Amino acid sequence: MKLDRDGLPFIGLATVPAALAAVRGRRGLGAALLALPAAVGLFFRDPDRIPDLAGSHDPDEILAPADAKVMHVGEPQAGTAPEGDWQQVVLFLSLADVHINRTPVGGRVESVTYRPGRFLAAFTPESGSENERSELVVVDDVDGRERRVVFRQIVGLLARRVVTRVAPGDVLAPGQRIGLMKFGSRMDVFVPPEVEITCEVGDRTVAGETVIARWPATAGVGAAGPG
Repeated sequence: MKLDRDGLPFIGLATVPAALAAVRGRRGLGAALLALPAAVGLFFRDPDRIPDLAGSHDPDEILAPADAKVMHVGEPQAGTAPEGDWQQVVLFLSLADVHINRTPVGGRVESVTYRPGRFLAAFTPESGSENERSELVVVDDVDGRERRVVFRQIVGLLARRVVTRVAPGDVLAPGQRIGLMKFGSRMDVFVPPEVEITCEVGDRTVAGETVIARWPATAGVGAAGPG
């Protein structure tokens, strides 16, 4: 199982209790305590997904950026949307989910903005507007039409750090890894009104594989949102 590099220090710390128990001759306890680094390692697992293995992708598809449960679909929650007209998809990541984040679309990273904030439970509506977060704007050009998607890594009650590994000017492939959130969190995706949202509240998503929305095949797409 491949692990994200940011997990290695946490896994190392989690092995300390088991090592101490073994040194003191309490082998049974030490063996039991090995469950802790195993659990931490599971949190930082980084499985390959379809975008890592295949080069083709439908440019009209918008992919889930996280393994998560869909908590909200449709009109933006109060105070959360960027300037302009948007639809919103809210995804909640539990401690059991893979926490590697991926871009929902390919294109050029227009901006990456960090905002400090609170640490409310990620499943509450208020967390989308008040919690600490990193916002990414990705712009693509398809047949001369500009397409812009905004998505956010949002910390939760237990997640106290967002790791974003892309910068403005980077060119991303659909479903490419962009970072992770540590220990339970939320991701929001904002798409223009003409985009068809294909997921529903209660759905489970797989990062880089589940299609959560689709651009129209013919309608112009450059009018909505900032820019």
